[in-house]
Formats: sequence, structure tokens, C-alpha cells
Amino acid sequence: MATIRATLRLLLLQIRDGDQVRHEEHQSFANYCQVKPEQIEILNVFDTPSFTATAAEGYDALLVGGASEANVLEPERYPFVHDAQRLIAQCLERDLPVFASCFGFQLAVLALGGAILHRDEGFEMGTLPISLTSEAADDPLFADIPDPFMAVSVHRQYTDRLPESCQVLAFTDQCIHAFRVRGRRFWAFQFHPEVDKRILVERLTYYKAHYTDGDDHLQTVLDNAVETPDSNRLMTAFVDRVLLGDSGRD
Repeated sequence: MATIRATLRLLLLQIRDGDQVRHEEHQSFANYCQVKPEQIEILNVFDTPSFTATAAEGYDALLVGGASEANVLEPERYPFVHDAQRLIAQCLERDLPVFASCFGFQLAVLALGGAILHRDEGFEMGTLPISLTSEAADDPLFADIPDPFMAVSVHRQYTDRLPESCQVLAFTDQCIHAFRVRGRRFWAFQFHPEVDKRILVERLTYYKAHYTDGDDHLQTVLDNAVETPDSNRLMTAFVDRVLLGDSGRD
């Protein structure tokens, strides 16, 4: 029997410590997956820093969110980084669908054997235009996304190269922004498909001490922010075309 949206069970690997952002991120994933929040169960690494590589068994997909209270390059400080990589690798091996955003992108790169770099200054922050590669035209999620498209991006860590198993789908001058693992239902995004302009305003205001140089800098970023509808529909496409359809298999 075909899977229907109302029966989907998704696992969100959440890397958020503050209650406000935990709730907002959960609701954002639910909104753009177009499912009820209770269909998305949460494994929060600050509550459960140790977990097994099989934690996503029994779910229809693994979602991985962003982070501002952790750094993938500091596993000695954040020991859950290793378990998260093992969980992602296990999903890849089993071809359990994966949709990984921002911190999830970085975890995925490391799990695949790639390298993550760090930038203290001049990092991407706000809404920005992202370009597509030629391979995006045949991708189930990106096939009808305009080139370029606007997306929310706030990150100090990044990568500029990927293992050969990965198909680069989107990029900026600074870094790679989206990839798929070839032959697998596995997508990762350095930008935030689950975040729109309204949430960006709330989140950057919440984390202003972490990312900005003060109120004036914050206001400049927010004044230049725009809506990101094309980015936001990538998650809906993941559910519609991959979890509920057959276009994610090749």
C-alpha cells in the first residue's frame, strides 16, 4: 500500500540547546514537510549526547537540523559529533532518506570522509543568492528551482570540495551549498531550507551575540533579508517526490 503523508514518521536529529529555538526548529521542519509536529520525533543531542548508529530505524526519513551552540570541528567538546556521523553513515548504508541542513550538512561531509573548514570573518549571513550546477536540472528536488535562488545562510564552517561519491547541486563563490550522494536518497544543504525570512529575523536576534558585531550590524543584515520561497519548497519536494513518490530512486 502506498505511503500517505499522514502516516509518515520522521526523526529529527536536533542540535539545539535553547528551548525557544528547539520549538521553532521543530515547527519549521513540520511546516515545510507539511506534516503534523507529532509526526516528527526528536533526538536532541544536548539531552541525549550518546546514541546508537541505528537510532533512525523504523522511521521513514532522517532530518538533521542546524546548530549555533556546537561546532563539528570540536568533537572533544561536543562528543555527540561522532555518534551523529555514525548515524548518518548508517542511514546512507541502508538508503534511509536523509535531509540534512547546515550543521547536518557539515556532519554529512565528515561522515563521507570530506573536510570542513572554518572562517572567523567574512562568513555568509542572511539571505543570499545561490547558484545551481548543471546536474541540478535532473535532480528530484532542484529540477524546478530557478538559478539563482534565494536562501537563508548563516555559518562559519563550510567546505569547498566533496568526495567523489557526491554530486554538487548548488554553490556560492564562498562554498558548496548542496549535494546529493549519487545513487542514494541523501541530500545535504549548507543553507537552511527550513528557515524563512521571519524565522531568520527571530533566530539571528536570538543569536546576535554569536554571529553579529552588535545591534547595528544585526539590523543591517535583517534590513537586507528577503523572502526565500524557492529554498523553502525543497523540503516539501523531498517529502512529495522522495518519501511519497519514486523519483528519489535511480
